[in-house]
Amino acid sequence: MLEQILCIDDDPITLMLCKKVISKSSFSKEIITAQNGEEALHYFNTLKYNNNKNKANKKPELIFLDLNMPVMGGWEFLDHFTSSDYSEFNKASVIVLSSTIDPDDLAKAKKYPIIIDFLSKPITQDMLEYLKKKIDL
Repeated sequence: MLEQILCIDDDPITLMLCKKVISKSSFSKEIITAQNGEEALHYFNTLKYNNNKNKANKKPELIFLDLNMPVMGGWEFLDHFTSSDYSEFNKASVIVLSSTIDPDDLAKAKKYPIIIDFLSKPITQDMLEYLKKKIDL
């Protein structure tokens, strides 16, 4: 079981479903959500700059990421997140969860070593069972 997962998606129903399915499957102890890439980066900045005050802060081990979101989409989030500014968090693996599987997006995803899979929405129990085997849980 993972300690913490971050789900980044602009759709509140998708976020609710993610939390419900992940909780039910005992896949992670804690599920954090963000509604876009900017909100997610803000979360990481809070961890980064408050870490000295509270050493108990956990870092997400896995990120479920939507690509198409307002404010800051998934690709822009990845560009920032994989930069040296966020290097202390780059041990987190990313699963792209998208409603469409565009071949161009699949090709682009291969440019980010942090992405370990590209799956179509919605998240399901079967998907989590597959991921448990893939990430050795």
